[in-house]
Amino acid sequence: MPEQPLVSVIIPNYNYDRTLSACIEAIQQQTYPSIEIIVADDCSTDDSVAVARRLGVTVLESAVNSGVSTARNLGAEHARGEVLFFVDSDVALEPDAVAKAVEVLQAEPGLGAICGMYQPEPMFPDSLVKRYRAIQQYVWFNEIDGPIPGLHSALFGIRVEVFREIGPFNSRLRWTEEQDYGFRLNARYEVRAASSIRGRHDHDGTLRVMITKVFQRTRLGAPNWVRLKALPGGAGTSYRALGSGFVLSAVLALLSAVVLGPWALAAAGVFVGIGMALDWRTYAYAYRHHGVLFGLQFTVLHLLVTLTSAVAAGIGILQGLLFPARMRRLYV
Repeated sequence: MPEQPLVSVIIPNYNYDRTLSACIEAIQQQTYPSIEIIVADDCSTDDSVAVARRLGVTVLESAVNSGVSTARNLGAEHARGEVLFFVDSDVALEPDAVAKAVEVLQAEPGLGAICGMYQPEPMFPDSLVKRYRAIQQYVWFNEIDGPIPGLHSALFGIRVEVFREIGPFNSRLRWTEEQDYGFRLNARYEVRAASSIRGRHDHDGTLRVMITKVFQRTRLGAPNWVRLKALPGGAGTSYRALGSGFVLSAVLALLSAVVLGPWALAAAGVFVGIGMALDWRTYAYAYRHHGVLFGLQFTVLHLLVTLTSAVAAGIGILQGLLFPARMRRLYV
């Protein structure tokens, strides 16, 4: 690889004009000197295309709205770089993110991809849900600084020859394209997460959108992780998965309180306590860095997300057992 290979930064986008300018400007301010910026717009109906063109970057437009996989593939098809760096349009990279990604890829020619991580603050901290989600994902992502079994598709670098070898993202997938590509890539190469490569993510701002995404991604992802006998994170992921089961058990105990009385209420309290203890690092970060009031709000949201994950995982695993062929089509 040459001293300073051209890096094609590819931004898949659909209706994110509110964050796209911050995303592009962060790339334009990178310390790495040899960059082309490509916005692959998936038929947006807002001002995204106008925003991108005003900032002077290359804009590619899909004919119809087809999903993030199609947008990423469109950008990769037209990229001239020896390194592809994919970054979602709601992420603002730290100034040295691209430089550090190239440094790692140059130092380790056999590495498949290098993934970045989110900062603990959202791009625009204008809602409680965004602040909650930023902390949650920051703590979870930071559990592994090294090889990962999946892929952080929101910000990652990959050599163009490796991308061509693995093939494009599966354009039929809307919720599990990241898992699919991560599994394909890990089958041939090591994929690594690096805490030195950072970006601020504009997380979902409403409870409804966040819960919907958590439910869908967990429901569709759970049977595949079970089939592969792996979880997307480190040891903490296993503890959290177990903890979510205890939170679900607490809710079931509460529902049975009419029949079982005080014993069910006591059991619910114990189950919640165990579930929180198994994920104590997440709660501790919120309380330690943001105080008790925010910590209490964080706790309510996190218990709701944990419960949603448990329900979704249960439904997904059951669907995988009852309809294996149908569920398998979601990953291939």
